[in-house]
Amino acid sequence: MNNKVSNFSDLIHRVTSSCLLHPIGSGLHYVTNIHSDDSDSDYEDLKHSDDNGEPEDDITPTPPAPVKPVTDNETVTLTLMNEVFETVSCLKKAYVSLQQAHCPWDPDKMRSSDVTVINELKKLGVLRERFRRSVLRGGGVTGKRTVAGVEVREVVAPYEAAMEKMTVEMRRKEAEIESLKEKLSAVNGSGGRKSRSHSSHQSKKKVNYASQMQVSPMPLPSPELFESCVNNVKEGSKSFTSLLLSLMKSAHWDIAATVRSIEASTTTTTNALNTTTDSIVGPNHAKYALESYINRKIFQGFDHETFYMDGSLSSLLNPNQFRSECFTQYHDMKSMDPIELLGILPTCQFGNFCSKKYLSIVHPKMEESLFGDLEQWRQVLAGNHPRTRFYGEFLTAAKAVWLLHLLAFSMDPPPVHFEGSRGAEFDHRFMESVVRFPGGRVAAGHVVGFPVSPGFRVSDGYVVKARVYVVPRGEL
Repeated sequence: MNNKVSNFSDLIHRVTSSCLLHPIGSGLHYVTNIHSDDSDSDYEDLKHSDDNGEPEDDITPTPPAPVKPVTDNETVTLTLMNEVFETVSCLKKAYVSLQQAHCPWDPDKMRSSDVTVINELKKLGVLRERFRRSVLRGGGVTGKRTVAGVEVREVVAPYEAAMEKMTVEMRRKEAEIESLKEKLSAVNGSGGRKSRSHSSHQSKKKVNYASQMQVSPMPLPSPELFESCVNNVKEGSKSFTSLLLSLMKSAHWDIAATVRSIEASTTTTTNALNTTTDSIVGPNHAKYALESYINRKIFQGFDHETFYMDGSLSSLLNPNQFRSECFTQYHDMKSMDPIELLGILPTCQFGNFCSKKYLSIVHPKMEESLFGDLEQWRQVLAGNHPRTRFYGEFLTAAKAVWLLHLLAFSMDPPPVHFEGSRGAEFDHRFMESVVRFPGGRVAAGHVVGFPVSPGFRVSDGYVVKARVYVVPRGEL
C-alpha cells in the first residue's frame, strides 16, 4: 500500500511537470486522457510499473502546434495600437493637468498643458491617417470596401459634383460661343452681298451688332450712365446730410447760426464766420444749406485726375490707357462695400480720398460736440477707417463721388462740372430747384440763393442740371 501511494505521488509529479512544460492548448489532449479514465485506471497504471517502481507511460503527449508567423501588416497594426494607447494615456495626463491648473489658477501651467493637449490630439490625428492608409492598402489587395474608403468617397463626392456642374457650364458656354460665331459669320456674309451704295450703313450695323455680342457685359461710358451716377451721388449726400443734421439737433446746435455761416461761406465778399446776417433759408430748409456745404467740400478738386492728392499727369501723358484704367476701376468697384474694401486696403487711393474729405468736412470741434470725443477723427487721421454708422454713411457718399469721378475720366472728353452762382438768374436748362413750386416751375423773379450740388456738361450737348436753392431777388 505504501508502494502504491509512492507511485501515485510520482504520477502526480509527472503530470504537473508535463503541464508546466507544455501550454494548455498543446497539452490539452494529454490531460483529457488522464481524467477520462476512472479511479481504477490508476491502479492499472501501477500494475505496469517497472522494477524501479516507475509506471510505464502509455500516453504519448501531443506535440505543440506550430506557431503561425506574424505578418508585416499585423506588426504594423500592433505597433500602431501601442502608439495609440500611449498617446491616449499622455492626452489623459495632459488634460488632468489642464483641469488642475484651473484651481488654483496657474496661467503658465494652463498654457503648457493646453499646448500638450493640442500636440497629443495632433498625434492622434496622424495615427488616424496612418491607420486609414494601411486599411486602404489592405482593401486594395483584397478588393473589400473599407470604412476609410467610404469616408474618402464622401469627402470627394462634393468636389466631383462641382466638377460635373462646371463641365456642364463650360459646354454650355462653348455652345453659346459657337452660336455667336455663326451669327457673326452670317452678318459678315450678308454684308458682302449688299451693294456698294449701302456698304457704309451696313458697316455701322455690323459694328453695333458685334458690340452687342461681346462676351463682357460691361456697359460703355455714356451720358445716361453718367447721369445715373450723379443721381447716386445725390442720394448718398442727402442721406449723410440727414444723419449729420439729426446729430446736430441732438447735440443742441444752433442750426440757424450754422446755416448763416454756410451761406456766408458761399460768397467771397462776406466773412465766413459772420453769423449776424439774416438767413435766406426758409423754415425746414436747413438740410439744403448743410448739403451744399458737404458737396462743396467733397467735390473740391473734381476736375483733377486724383483730386489734387498728388501731381499725377497720366491723363495727359497716356490718355487712352488712363481712360481704360478708370473705367475698369469703376466697373470693378461699383459693387464693392466701401468699408470692406478699406478694411483690406486702407491706404489705397480711394482710402486716402475718404480720409482727406472726412477731415475737411468734419472739424475736430464738430466731432467732439457730436460724439463727446475725437476717437473717429484720430482714427481717420492715422489712416484707419472706423466701422461706425456715421463714418459708414460718409463712405457711401464718398464712394458715389469717387465712382462718378472715375466715370468722368473714362469719357472722351471728360464732362465739365459747373454750379449756379449766388445771385445768378435761374435757368431751367441748366438748373434744378431743390425747393418745389406749384406747377413744377420756378416763379419769375427768383435767383440762386446758393448752389446745392454741381451740374455737368457732357459731350454732344448733354447736360446734367445743377441743383440750386432759389430765393426771390429782393431777399439777397
